[in-house]
Amino acid sequence: MLHRNNVKISGKPDGRPIVFAHGFGCSQEMWRLVAPAFERDHLVVLFDHVGAGGSDLRAYDRSRYDSLHGYADDVLEILDALDLHDTVYVGHSVSAMVGVLAATSRPQRFGALVLVGPSPRYIDEPGYRGGFSQADIDGLLDALDANYLGWSSELAPAIMGNPDVPELGDELTASFCSVDPAIARHFARVTFTSDNREDLRAVVSPTLILQCSDDIIAPRAVGEFVHREIPGSRLVQLAATGHCPNLSSPDEVVAAITDFLR
Repeated sequence: MLHRNNVKISGKPDGRPIVFAHGFGCSQEMWRLVAPAFERDHLVVLFDHVGAGGSDLRAYDRSRYDSLHGYADDVLEILDALDLHDTVYVGHSVSAMVGVLAATSRPQRFGALVLVGPSPRYIDEPGYRGGFSQADIDGLLDALDANYLGWSSELAPAIMGNPDVPELGDELTASFCSVDPAIARHFARVTFTSDNREDLRAVVSPTLILQCSDDIIAPRAVGEFVHREIPGSRLVQLAATGHCPNLSSPDEVVAAITDFLR
């Protein structure tokens, strides 16, 4: 599975392990401005979800990845292969919930969770605000199915935010467009229709939630919900705008994680 997920290891061999997991349409490259800051004190582990980056596309099994549990199982297999304990798991966007599922399944492997822009449910329901109506999600997925590359070019800059730095939106667009469209469409459907709200209450690992400002994917109400549902969690409101602070405000992300681990 180390080859399957294109696992890369750096940093201090005997340091506390810290694992970085990327979001939809991305790869481990999205952590390149954050991960090096932890190499002095930590064993740093980066990987690509199957279907993304340098992962082995031949390993993609639609039935395995028909829910986020398949991705969580991959994370656990990586931790087992490297025999990691007391792991700090840093998950961005959908990988936040992947980490929640992995950590509640095998808590003995995890020492802390850092959830960056998490959302356990994207669709609004009575008493819950996820940020999207059912019609919004249906339209989004229909547009993705009809023209994935066009969808990526239009939506990626909006997800990134920070229109004053257009190269960030360009990078996210290029990342989205580099993913196999069939795999991306399936992963998007799994991501945007999942409901992991009940799983939050089972988290026992110390948890940091990093909430971005003006985030169209995970609005503030969602971050506050995650904070309420995970016992003893800490919520930090970042000054960073958009959904990808690992690119738009890496120093702020590093500082927040460092303070939490301290």
